[in-house]
Amino acid sequence: MAYFLSISATAAIFILLALSLNIITGYAGQAMMGQAAFFGIGAYTAAILAERGVNFWLCLLAGMLMSGVCGAVVGFISMRLQEDFLAITTIGINFVMVALFNNLKITGGSLGLNVAKPFMFGHKWTNLDFFILAVVFIVILCLLIVKMRRSWFGMALASISNDPAAAASFGINVNRYRVLAFIIGTAIAGLAGGIYSFRMGYISSASFAFTVSIEVLSMVVIGGIGTLHGPILGGILLSFLPEILRFADDYRSLVYGLLLVLMVRFMPEGLFGNGSPIMRALGRLFKPAAAASGKGGAA
Repeated sequence: MAYFLSISATAAIFILLALSLNIITGYAGQAMMGQAAFFGIGAYTAAILAERGVNFWLCLLAGMLMSGVCGAVVGFISMRLQEDFLAITTIGINFVMVALFNNLKITGGSLGLNVAKPFMFGHKWTNLDFFILAVVFIVILCLLIVKMRRSWFGMALASISNDPAAAASFGINVNRYRVLAFIIGTAIAGLAGGIYSFRMGYISSASFAFTVSIEVLSMVVIGGIGTLHGPILGGILLSFLPEILRFADDYRSLVYGLLLVLMVRFMPEGLFGNGSPIMRALGRLFKPAAAASGKGGAA
């Protein structure tokens, strides 16, 4: 049970991270390939402040704000870069941040940082506490995303994702909305990073390498990019699948890369995306039940 809770807590944090990436790539249509960098910024900010005795909740808030500020910088850079060039730039940012984490004295260098688990009301937090906290934030974020997609902001992001030129012709400030998407997505990544640092009790630069960005991107793409349920289901699948296939742990990056290529080539909507074979099959399965329920209500 303790082992299952440990995996579940980590999975919940990565689902939160996948949802944050989906705001940038799925809803705003931006080629973000370095989400782990902002995950790391939030984690290190929280860890450094915790080392100096700052309150747990303030550490999370600071990590969120720091990542959001850095995300704003990348958002402004994205105004001059498109598609492949933006993807390459964010990959470079990920490598630069990992190098900084690995060499700066304040981040502990190659030795990393130890992070004391928070105490509340005399209780030291366990995996169950971190799992509940991450799930609460996931639920809040999902509710906000639903509201966002129904708002003018969400409709503007959808139009920008489909055709930026057409969106601009209708008076939408494309650059402003792209920057806002980067700020929101990276800030949430920073929040996930702060929770991760306290949950693990130790962080190092390896925890935020480019392979982590690929892992999170895989969760979004395989689950169903641009959907609410896709990153959640993709996060669950790719969090528990490596535990089942632990004998192939050395080939995890290869497996993720292969899955991404196969998905983009043969099933770009993802396993659980709108219009995917699985979702169509589920729709056919539940359609008769919904029709029968409708007839019963009419009777």
